[in-house]
Parts: sequence; structure tokens; C-alpha cells
Amino acid sequence: MSGHSKWATTKHKKAVIDAKRGKLFAKLIKNIEVAARTGGADIDGNPTLFDAIQKAKKSSVPNKNIDSAVKRGGGLEAGGVDYETIMYEGYGPNGVAVLIECLTDNRNRAASDVRVAMTRNGGSMADPGSVSYLFNRKGVVVVPKGELTEDDVLGAVLDAGAEEVNDLGESFEVLSEATDLVAVRTALQEAGIDYDSADANFVPTMQVELDEEGARKIFKLIDALEDSDDVQNVFANFDVSDEVMEKVDAA
Repeated sequence: MSGHSKWATTKHKKAVIDAKRGKLFAKLIKNIEVAARTGGADIDGNPTLFDAIQKAKKSSVPNKNIDSAVKRGGGLEAGGVDYETIMYEGYGPNGVAVLIECLTDNRNRAASDVRVAMTRNGGSMADPGSVSYLFNRKGVVVVPKGELTEDDVLGAVLDAGAEEVNDLGESFEVLSEATDLVAVRTALQEAGIDYDSADANFVPTMQVELDEEGARKIFKLIDALEDSDDVQNVFANFDVSDEVMEKVDAA
């Protein structure tokens, strides 16, 4: 998964630029609000909310914005919106399978945004279930390297249900069953290991190898999809070699 992981690292850097546009902040705030509405405003009793807050803090979302989102979601402050989660499926250029996870208060707007982004960037929509079978729901924890070795991370998480640790270059990615995500994250905390994010993501079971042109096309499609306020996450089953990724980054 080297290329896909490299893309994850590139996305992480790009997130800093996105934050200036306010897009990332809005999505992280929405995550917090939904987590608080679903599981309550008590952080200790709501691990999903805990992780949503941690992720927002790592991305420098101001504390007052985080607190307001928790209160709105928990019904302690007026102004909360009732978001629903919708999953769209489709294919990008080169037959890359794409899952688009939306959190929206307007189903028609979300569907329109996704459809337009797909059709303008060489993609096509697919029927529900026709793409999702190519992915498994997994717990994904991203750990910044610092002085850590792969063995350090593996030792901390092995008994908590972690399945594998991947080297992403500047960080490690810990994969587990989605149901073991909290246990893995907790094991890292207890070992004194800092982490950037802990999410239940869709991880592809097979991947499409892309050349430079193919990589540029799929990145353009993902950017267009993520530009929609309703789109929270985009998952795709492509792989890009480090050499190709360097060419794309250099352009």
C-alpha cells in the first residue's frame, strides 16, 4: 500500500493548506457534532467523540469551536443540524473504485455535488453494493514516527487487536478490525505513544496500479469531491509507486 499511503501523507500536508480555506475545519466540526448527537456529549463515555475532538485539535481547530460543536450535538446549545450519513459508490478513471462518504443536511445537494464532481473528472456513479464489496471497514490509527520504530508501535498494539503496522515514511499506520479501534488507540495512549488520528475507514482489498497520468486524474477527482462541504471522506482502491508519486509532487 506504499503509494496509497504516500497519498495519505501528501493529503496530511495538503490539509494544512485546506485548513486556511476553512474546509477542513468545517468537516472536523461536523464530525464532532454528529459524534456528540449519536453518542452523547460525555467524552469519557463516547470514544467516537473523543477521537473526533483529538483529530480536530491536531489540525489546530480552536477549542471554543470544538466546545460549541459538542454542545450543539449534545443538545446543550441551540443551532444543531440533523446530519445524515450517505454513502455513494462509483468508478474513477482507470476503473478505480471510489466510495464517497457524505454527512449532509440536504440529500439532494449532496447527490448533485457528487455526481457533478464525478462526471466532470472522468468518473461514473455506480449502484449501491457494486463497489463497496471491494473494501473492508477497518480501524486506522496514524502514528507520527519521531524516534519510534515499527517494533515499538507493534509491541504496544499487538495484544489490543492490531493486525498490521505499515511504514508510511513519516508516520506509521496501524490497522485493526473497526471494533478494535478504541482498544488499539487506548493501548498506544497507555504506552505513551502519540497518534495523529484514529478512524474507522474503508480499506481496499485489492488495488489498481496507476502511472503518472492515472495518478493525476484520480487525485484531481478526489480533490473535486472533497471540495464539496457535504463530502466527509473519499476512499479509493488505487496504488501509486513512490517514483510516480515523486513525479506528481514535483509538478
